[in-house]
Amino acid sequence: MKNLLLFTLLVSNIILGQSFVPNAPELNLKGYILIDPTTNTIIAESNSDGFIEPASMTKVMTAYVIADQIENDLISINDEVLISEKAWKMGGSKMFIEVDKRVSILDLLKGIIIQSGNDAAVAIAEYVGGTEDGFVDLMNAYAASLGMNNTLFMNSTGLPNENHLTTAEDLAILTSNFITKFPEIYSLFKEKEFEYGGISSNKLNRNKLLWRDKTSDGVKTGYTSSAGYCLIGSAKRGNMRLITVVAGSDSANNSFSDTQRLLEYGFRFYATEKYFDVGKEYASAKVWGGKNDTISLGVENDISVTLPRTKFKDLKVNYVVKNNVQAPINKGDKIGTLELISDNNTVLISDLIALEDIEAKGFFGRLWSRFVLWIMSLFGLT
Repeated sequence: MKNLLLFTLLVSNIILGQSFVPNAPELNLKGYILIDPTTNTIIAESNSDGFIEPASMTKVMTAYVIADQIENDLISINDEVLISEKAWKMGGSKMFIEVDKRVSILDLLKGIIIQSGNDAAVAIAEYVGGTEDGFVDLMNAYAASLGMNNTLFMNSTGLPNENHLTTAEDLAILTSNFITKFPEIYSLFKEKEFEYGGISSNKLNRNKLLWRDKTSDGVKTGYTSSAGYCLIGSAKRGNMRLITVVAGSDSANNSFSDTQRLLEYGFRFYATEKYFDVGKEYASAKVWGGKNDTISLGVENDISVTLPRTKFKDLKVNYVVKNNVQAPINKGDKIGTLELISDNNTVLISDLIALEDIEAKGFFGRLWSRFVLWIMSLFGLT
């Protein structure tokens, strides 16, 4: 009995002396992913690169194309779109636009994002692409430019087509870029309702997380009988944002619950912290043959890292600086690297760059520096 007690105390001390992060929730889905878009860190995933039918999640790309066209002054958010018979006749979820009437780009965007209107998606696609097929070409071009390498769009709505496929990972990439590049248009995804033309049916946003979680600000539901229930979700708490994509749930409620579980898991057990600021000196290097003897080194961009909360206390930084750096040096030149180490594992590597220009000395000054460097090398001092 005494030995059993000692063994129990020993095991307890070992467990208490360590901090564990539980495994991600087990979910009955075709695929899912949970990422921090700030650091492009995948926190949890299952079959995230497997092909899925995006259903109405397609409309995130439809809206992305429009946002980029507005940003580049190719169209205006106030442009009036003439509604075609094809758009008016679209089945499925609708905004209830009328043939031969004119509707603003802003209203059509709201119809796409909030009401998931297939009619609105086709109308805006025809306006921007000339035809829906022309717009689909744009969608695929944008997808390729974003690195959505496993995506092929066949329409602007997400209606079933055997070749209309993507992955959870690609949809997370799309959403991350949308949030970063077009925050004003993205803000439409958190609007809870939109009523157009006095039609009250289906005016509420189908993303129920907007009501369940005040930190949720998007993104888009999707459903077809073959795709199942799908959802791109995003939430921001403090300085940390998470994006999740769930695909192939057996009910709408389960797609919301699964998304909530993933978001809670990410926010509860992970954190994102900024470790390096652009323009700040973090290391220095000796300069040979320059008008200054040393140069300040920093990072090209702000650097944040996403880790389990328990890993930050043991995080270490190693600076690896080149030897025998010789002038002239231009601001931005790569002079070394920094490594973030956690539990003896490298979690990030980034360049150390020159934060200033260093001019070279005159001919004789450079010659003397090289002579001194040569002498030192003979004695193994460099």
